[in-house]
Amino acid sequence: MIRLEKRPRPSRTFAWATPLLAVLATFFFGGVLFALLGKDPVQSILTIFWQPLFGEFSFFYRPQLLIKGAPLVLIAIGLSLGFRAGIWNIGAEGQYIMGALFGAGVGLAFYPAEGVFIFPLMVIAGAFGGWAWAMIPAVLKVRFGTNEILVSLMLVYVAEQFLASMSLGLMKNPEGFGFPGSRNLQQYPSAHNAEIITNSGMHWGVVAAMIAVIFAYVLLARHRLGFAVRVTGEAPRAARFSGVNPGRLILFCLGTSGMLAGLAGLFEVSGPAGQVSIDFNVGYGFTAIIVAFLGRLHPVGIVLAGLLMALTYIGGDIAQSQLGLPAAAIQVFQGMLLFFLLAFDLFTNYRLRFGRTEAA
Repeated sequence: MIRLEKRPRPSRTFAWATPLLAVLATFFFGGVLFALLGKDPVQSILTIFWQPLFGEFSFFYRPQLLIKGAPLVLIAIGLSLGFRAGIWNIGAEGQYIMGALFGAGVGLAFYPAEGVFIFPLMVIAGAFGGWAWAMIPAVLKVRFGTNEILVSLMLVYVAEQFLASMSLGLMKNPEGFGFPGSRNLQQYPSAHNAEIITNSGMHWGVVAAMIAVIFAYVLLARHRLGFAVRVTGEAPRAARFSGVNPGRLILFCLGTSGMLAGLAGLFEVSGPAGQVSIDFNVGYGFTAIIVAFLGRLHPVGIVLAGLLMALTYIGGDIAQSQLGLPAAAIQVFQGMLLFFLLAFDLFTNYRLRFGRTEAA
């Protein structure tokens, strides 16, 4: 008989080995998936993970690691603060959308005026949009005890409807020949999140992600608020006895994660994406959940996990064009990573026991 037995204390070995085991298992079963689709599994895996870094056109793909990785890291840092405290924001995708809408709205309101103040105002508006959207589940949880998982997730679909409405209505480009979508912010210098160093992939979103990583590390390691976050997640009763205000902590964690998700949306819509469109959101808010857990909710780990997930995005696009892999297969491949991460994470607190059990 096989049974799970709770460990006396969590295994530190499994805690750190879990991400590596999850990646290896994803490689193996992802290869099985690609083989079932009639593709060479080894070639498929190499295309996804080798071509962007060392392939023929790697000089073009390497900067994309920063472009794709920055929003993932920015969102995941905010989510990790809440996850550490046992506060589950699953609606970062909606906060990402609202941050983009608020920020782009400010930029488009000033069009065609020029001024150095426009982009900073867009940044403030983007952060506010994400924060305000996250405050809805935060206030409802503090005031009425609602489930933040359900409320934040449902608000994603509301945000998507706002995005479609803005693309077809208020923000629609009057010179766009009837096509949905706003003006292209890349052609509006005062509202464009341009590369700081040409062809490097380094834009202000990457800078913001770096600042967020440093902020989160210092907060968790050196600040009393970071201690409150950690102790609330590990021992909620002890946190209450130590004077932690759970309501304020909920507002802080959800507000911070919403703000960072909103910033990610603003930097994306004013930079790589360039415009508000119906299909603007590409799932960064949900993928960031994988990044947060793959990075063990640690700021440095999140950076590494964000770059890895960015690599799967870039390599997945290459595999679709060169090998004919369907986009859904790449999404399943990414989802496997979270599945195996959660599966192996079980053994941090439990271990397998084999043999018969005697009747009581």
